[in-house]
Order: sequence, then structure tokens, then C-alpha cells
Amino acid sequence: MKDLEHLHSWNANWRDLRVVVLGLGVTGFSVADSLAELGCKVMVVAETADEELIDILDVIGVEHIVGEDASGVPQGLIEFKPELVVTSPGLKPDHVLIDWAARGSIPIWVDIELAWRLRDKTSKVAEWIAVTGTNGKTTTVQMVEAMIRKGGFRVASCGNIGTPILDAIRDPEGFDVLVVELSSFQLHYVKHIEPFASAVLNLADDHLDWHGSFQAYADAKAKIYENTKFACVYNINDLATEKMVENADVLEGARAIGFTTGLPGRSQVGFVEDLLCDRAFLDDRANSALEIATLEDLSNIGVLTPHLMANAAAATALARSFGIQPAEIRQALIEFRLDAHRIELVGEYGGVRWIDDSKATNPHAASASLNSFERVVWIVGGLLKGVDLSEVIQKYSSRFSTAIVIGKDRQPVLESLAANAPECQIIEISDSDQVMHDAVKAAKNSAKPGDVVLLAPAAASMDQFRDYADRGNQFADQVRIQMEQI
Repeated sequence: MKDLEHLHSWNANWRDLRVVVLGLGVTGFSVADSLAELGCKVMVVAETADEELIDILDVIGVEHIVGEDASGVPQGLIEFKPELVVTSPGLKPDHVLIDWAARGSIPIWVDIELAWRLRDKTSKVAEWIAVTGTNGKTTTVQMVEAMIRKGGFRVASCGNIGTPILDAIRDPEGFDVLVVELSSFQLHYVKHIEPFASAVLNLADDHLDWHGSFQAYADAKAKIYENTKFACVYNINDLATEKMVENADVLEGARAIGFTTGLPGRSQVGFVEDLLCDRAFLDDRANSALEIATLEDLSNIGVLTPHLMANAAAATALARSFGIQPAEIRQALIEFRLDAHRIELVGEYGGVRWIDDSKATNPHAASASLNSFERVVWIVGGLLKGVDLSEVIQKYSSRFSTAIVIGKDRQPVLESLAANAPECQIIEISDSDQVMHDAVKAAKNSAKPGDVVLLAPAAASMDQFRDYADRGNQFADQVRIQMEQI
């Protein structure tokens, strides 16, 4: 079996390494394609696969076991005798194939691990800025990317969003910086990377059905700080993230940099009245601060919420760690726009604002929305992924005028609302192909001037919708259709 410890460069001898790739989505294909280019012997195992991608595998000489033949541990896989498995990060640690590989002492990587080893394909070797957290990862990554681009560098966002990281690594022009969004699934499998800067934005219950416990989930997130070279960015208002930095084995000289929506202390980025300020990356940080942007600048992005402020502060800390100047960061923030379905104002009718935060697929994300509005008609529910909504319901119960419960896992939501928000009117929407029509109709009948109707479901969407975007689009469509009927 080939010694993988010697494979730390694109120019190392990867030829004839026997690798199995689990999964054939966009990421799985990028892995198989990269390994084939390196001269590895590659087999793809995937229960679902696009016919076009299968055809390309045939062209590039990659073996594959797909469809029903890929269930269990296929005999063809056993006979292939892999020396390495590169898995889709969505496969749980107890998946039959992961278990088979682990019992056989076959190393298990994800594309992130492979990309780190192959990052020197071009003469321009990118620094990595790595971001994780329960909520806000994508927005923060996109902000950092915009800020670094304003600084004149060639940059791409990748990892859990955007371009597959191996496609970025193989870009012939190369990049100065890769801003890498990392999920807890990816981090669980990652063995070794060395980010220039890293951040855990926040930590709350999520994906407990995948990780098995909150501690396992937290441990996966904490791995992002390991071997950080320059700046470990953490959330002043989330003690768990600070503890992660304290416990991390970083490279000599790496600094701990806090971000906050409140007043920044020394080595922190935060807000002084209506100004976003840096007290971390300047010589006289004990006595002065650099003005970065105003709240008015941030309000151009979208609905100004504490969550948006936190994301902007975290992104600023990461960009400043790379030397991006305040004026460049400010201009990037002024021009920045949130992706759809992230606390997005759909419209205002009769003094009622309708907000689409369908991306709030867990309680922590929903909490960020609920914290932003005083009186809420809340559309909640879906697939709960093993988490309990009691804490967030109890915390914000005084803000609910009505809760409209949708989704497959309605019963625990209904019970938690009854126990923790007894003054709240509760409306249950039964399963049908008119779920969002019925939810919006109920909200329209319940909302009063000054209310916010908030779609922040605190749950995944795939029980009744294709994905969170489909859920948000249906909400926006129904709002516009039904408001026009008033």
C-alpha cells in the first residue's frame, strides 16, 4: 500500500494509487476528475448519479458502480482493494461504506484534505481563509471574498459553497486567496490543513442526527482552528468559540481576534455607536480604533439585523488579517448584497412586513431572525434534524403574536409552543400540496399593522419542498398573489 504521508504535492507520485470516491455530485466528480488527472486508479461508488457524469467517467477512464449495484458493500469495491477513500461529506460516520473502510484501516478523506495536498498545482499557491459556524457561514465567506477582491487580489469562495475546491486548485491562473466555507461534515473528516486565518462564527445545536451528540458536533467545528498561521477569529458573544481558540494547537505567532456587535476591546472588531471599527490590526490598538464603515453603509446590504452586523464584523476581521485596507472593506460592504432567502424583505402591505428567511434551517438561524423583530407572526416547521425548538421558543415567546406550524415534524413544534409560549395563537397547517398558500393565508388573517410575518422555519425543507430556496420562492409568490387580492 502506498504511503500517503509522502503525497503532499501535486507533483508527488500519485500514479496508480487506488482510490475509491464515494458519491457523484458536483464535488464527487471534481474529486474523480482530479485523481484521474494525477494518474490514480479511480473507482466511483454512488447510488445516485447523473447519466452525463457517468458518460464523462467513461471517457476519462474512471471505473464506476452506480445505482442499485452501489448499495451495501459491492463486491467490485472489495475486489478493487482501495488504498484511499475520498467520501462525500454527507455520508455519516456509521454509513456502511465508511464503516467498511474504517474497519479495513483504509484512510478516509474529503475533497478538502485532497485539495490542501494538491494546492501547489500552479506557481501561485493560494492562502486559505477558512470559515465555519452554525449560522452565517455563506454570507461571511461572500463578504470576505468581496473585501479581498476590492484589495486587488485574485480570490474565490469555495468548499461548501460555490466552485468545488478542487476546481479552484486546478484553475490555470491560480488564486491569491481561497475563502473556504467548511461544514461540520467536512471538518469531521479533515485531517490536516493550515489556514492563514480561520473563524468559527457561532455554535448551537444542529446536525445532531449526523454527529450523534452536540459535543461531537462542536469538536468537528473546533478543528478549523488547528494549525492556523496568522489569525483565529472568534465570537466574543459565544464563549464556546473562544474556548476552541484557547484549546487549538496553532502555528507560532497566530493571534486570537474577537468580533462583536458591541464595543470592541483590544484585538477585537466591533461597533462604536453607529461605526464598525477595528481595534485589532493597528499599532496603537490599546488607545485607538480604525473606522471601517457605518450602520448606514451596512443597511444598503439588506434588513439591518444583529446577525448581519456580526457577519460584517467577522468578515472585516478576516479581511483585515490579510491586510485589506479600511476603505476597500467599506466599499465592498456598500456594494454587497445578500443571497436570496436570507432575512429578505418580500414586501410591506398595510403596515405588515413580510420577511423570507427560508435559509434559517436550524434553531440558531431562526433565533437570529427572531431577535431582529419585536412582534412576529412566525411560520415555523419542517424536518427538525434531531434538534429541540424549546429553547428558542421560550427565549422569544414574548415576541410571537401567532405561530403557524408547517412541516412533517409538526407535533414536537406544537407541543413546544404550547408549553413555552402559552399566550401565542397557534395555527397548524396540514399536509397538502397547498402548504405555503395555506400558511400565507393564515398569516394574512392574523397579522396586524406593525407585525412582521417571518418565514424562519428553524428546520430543513425537504419534507414538503425541493429545498430551502423552493420554500422561500413559494412563500414570496404566495405573498404577492394574496396581497394583490386585498
